[in-house]
Amino acid sequence: MKGFSSSIRGALLDSKFVVGLFAGLFLALVIFFSASPQFSWHSPNDLLREPPGDGGSGAPVEVKNDLAPAPANLTAESPAVSKQQAHGKEEPTNFTGNLRAESPGVSKQQQEPTNHTASSPAPAVPPLKPICDRSDRRYDGCEMWGDARTASGVKNSRVFFIPPASQLSAAAAANWSIRSQSRKYVGVREVVVRSLNLSDLHDAPNCTLWRRAPAVVFAVGGLTFNYWHSFSDVLVPLYTTARAFDGDVELLATDTRGGSREWFLRKFRGFLGALSRFEPVDLDADREVRCYPHLVVGLRGHRDFDIDPARTPAHYDMRAFRLFIREAYALPPPSVALPCKNNRRPRAMVILRARTRRFVNGDEVVAAVERAGFDVTRMEPGQEHGVDEVARAVDKCDVLVGAHGAGLTNMVFLRTGAVVVQVVPWGNMEPYAEGYFGRPAAHMGVRYVAYSVAAEESSLYEKYGRDSPVINDPIRFYKNGTNAKYYWQEQNIRLNTTRFMPTLEKVKRMLLQE
Repeated sequence: MKGFSSSIRGALLDSKFVVGLFAGLFLALVIFFSASPQFSWHSPNDLLREPPGDGGSGAPVEVKNDLAPAPANLTAESPAVSKQQAHGKEEPTNFTGNLRAESPGVSKQQQEPTNHTASSPAPAVPPLKPICDRSDRRYDGCEMWGDARTASGVKNSRVFFIPPASQLSAAAAANWSIRSQSRKYVGVREVVVRSLNLSDLHDAPNCTLWRRAPAVVFAVGGLTFNYWHSFSDVLVPLYTTARAFDGDVELLATDTRGGSREWFLRKFRGFLGALSRFEPVDLDADREVRCYPHLVVGLRGHRDFDIDPARTPAHYDMRAFRLFIREAYALPPPSVALPCKNNRRPRAMVILRARTRRFVNGDEVVAAVERAGFDVTRMEPGQEHGVDEVARAVDKCDVLVGAHGAGLTNMVFLRTGAVVVQVVPWGNMEPYAEGYFGRPAAHMGVRYVAYSVAAEESSLYEKYGRDSPVINDPIRFYKNGTNAKYYWQEQNIRLNTTRFMPTLEKVKRMLLQE
């Protein structure tokens, strides 16, 4: 009996142990399922995705909102872009440097309004840093993550930034006036950027339109009446700033009024349409208060008509830019050979300028190029062609020939391996010729040849004589700042076609090379 009672006592103890074990497991499960939502993690870029249940396409949407409170899940700030070294120097804030596209590029389409009711715990917010950086010698720029709102004004378009709620109590109010172009010392209509604090939140305008896509604000004024400046100051830096969004970005243009600038958005519609699947917005005339989870003001411009790959997302360079713009204007893909490879005479386009640095013997120049074995297409002064038409005409050529000037910008439409021939005017113009066209051509995969005119080929020789300092001492005029008057504005070229012929022969040999 004593052994039997001991067995019963052991069994009871074992059963109590099992019951306790099951009770503990049940309690642990209850605690886990009630607490698990707080352990969910959301990427900062989740702000750019559609909330669950609204289609999940990842496409940005418009939402009209007359009450304008900021949705809770759109106030989280993405981690600030860290500074990095470039050419041994610390680089200013890298706009869009850490971006990755959240949705594939699609064709433009009407977006359906959606009520954004999804909510989720916000990601950890890093310490608040200044949103604007003015330290670069070429450009100013601002980048905002969270709640950024645009508003047009009489003198300036404006951007209001509300810091994340977790940082609002410690945030300091700040104001910046930004020339939202890549050449900040050129006068354009400025954008006033205000970062608000807790005491001046009432200054923020009420949102009337919500966007899930990010946006880039840029100015189209300044020197863009010049074709080269349109590319160098706006299109190339707009590419480096916005390309990382892979089309999922809204482009907000400012300084669109006055002079010849009204045509900019129409003229480069093909390029802008390839860069963004939304129609460009004329911010100065816009009556909406647009609200974004991510907004960039200003353009990254590293060099004249060029890109520094080390300072761009995904190491974009001028070759990538040329291939992008060729695709934007529906030109043949890179695999298509040069036209001259199809067993025919190479074709050269000769640019005949209308005013300064023009060929005064243009017909003789064209005849000389033909004698050298080229079929010639003339780009005549005063011809009004759309960019699409110019792109198609240049693409059909193997060679682009012209004096230093904006027409050579059309090298962006040449095929890989084509040749640009720049006729460099008199007056120590070689550094400008190389910087504005020579290096960019090499970087975009186009071959380059320079022909420097002799003094006798310059109209300045006829006007001032060979003993004038204008001819024999150009450096004097660079030192006193009058070089532009003589060498850029007064000079024309009477090309010595006999002296020019070896350059054309060199170009033909280059085209025969693989």
